[in-house]
Amino acid sequence: MNRIANVVTAVLATSSLILGGCATNLAANSHPDRVVYHVNDTANATATLRNIGNHLEVNPQAQITVVTHAQGVDFLMEGAKDKNGNPYNVVVETLAQQGVTFDVCEITLRNRKLDRKQFIPESVFVPSGVAEIAKLQARGGFAYIKP
Repeated sequence: MNRIANVVTAVLATSSLILGGCATNLAANSHPDRVVYHVNDTANATATLRNIGNHLEVNPQAQITVVTHAQGVDFLMEGAKDKNGNPYNVVVETLAQQGVTFDVCEITLRNRKLDRKQFIPESVFVPSGVAEIAKLQARGGFAYIKP
C-alpha cells in the first residue's frame, strides 16, 4: 500500500509542477513587455525594425518605443531608404499601426540643424533621446535593447 501511495504522490507532484509551469508561462506571455529600442546609428535601423517585428510576433501586446538620436534619426526622415533602396517609412508605418512609437531627439535636430518637417508623420519629438531612454527605464519599467 505504501508503494502505491508513493507513486500517487509522485504523479500528483509532477502534475502540479507541470501545470504550475504552464500557468506561469501563460501569465508571462499575457503580460505585455515594455521595451525601449535605442537607435543612434542608421546602420542599426534595419536590424532594429526586424527585431521589433519579431518581438511583436511573439508578444503582440508589447509596448515598444524606439528612441533615436545622433545619426539614428536619419531613417525617420522623409525619403530615407535602407542600403537596398527599400523605404524605411513602409515598415515604420506598419509598426506604428501596431502601437510602436518612434521618438526623435530634439537636441539632435538642433545640433544638426534639422527641421521637424523633414521627418515622416510617425515621428514623435522628445527633448532629449538619452534622457527619454533613462526616463522610460527608471520610471516606466521599460527594458533596454540596443540591436
